This record gives sequence, C-alpha cells and structure tokens, in this order.
Amino acid sequence: MRKGLLKPVLQQWPILVPAGVALAAWAAWLGWDQHRDVHPDGTTTGPYEAWQVIGLVLTLLVPVCWAASRRHVAAAVLGPTVGLTVAAAYDWSDDSSGLFMVGVGLVMLGSLVVTGVVSAVIVYAQRGGRRTGA
Repeated sequence: MRKGLLKPVLQQWPILVPAGVALAAWAAWLGWDQHRDVHPDGTTTGPYEAWQVIGLVLTLLVPVCWAASRRHVAAAVLGPTVGLTVAAAYDWSDDSSGLFMVGVGLVMLGSLVVTGVVSAVIVYAQRGGRRTGA
C-alpha cells in the first residue's frame, strides 16, 4: 500500500528536480540583485549583470543534461522552463509598468527553446548520431 502511494511522486521526480533546481538557481544568481545601475548620462541598466545570467545558464545545464541523459526529455525541457517561469513571475510581479508578463513570457519561450535544443543534442549524441524511427 505504501509503495502505491509513492509511485505518483516518484514518476514526477524527473520533472520536479529540474524545476526545483531552476527556482533555486534563479534565487542564487538573480534573486539578490534588485537595483538598477544609474550611469552619469542618466541611463539605467540592470538589475542583472551578464555574468549572473551566464552563471544561471551554466548551472541549469546540469539538471537538463541529467534528465535528458536518462531519457526524460519532457522533464529536461519542462522542468527548468516551469521553474524559471515561476521564478521570473514571482521576482518581477512588483513591476509598476505592468509589462512584467512580457518578460516572463520571453523567459518561458527562451528557456523552452534552449532546453529543447540542448535535450535534442544530448539524445542525438547518446544514440551515436544514428537516426531511429519508422
């Protein structure tokens, strides 16, 4: 009986791990930097620096590669995408312009495309470059 209750949770493990890592990575790399930099000419940049975003991307390669190498391609694509989308929506929800959802949508689309490509490359490399199908 107990094993029957754990089965649904264990089936979701491949998607929950990358999603949780994406949430934690967002908090670690981007969550603490909330101010914009004002330059002498009056322009503003930020709140994130390029090295923070690069660090986030490199960190997320680990769970994507982990899930894709175990043939959990849907989890490799959807886990980080869901995690980043939720993190961005939470982090940017206090934006006074109301355009934060555009940014959240772009984060969702970008992470979906990139994780899809990385997962496809990993699966293709594991097959040794061989095509399979009908």
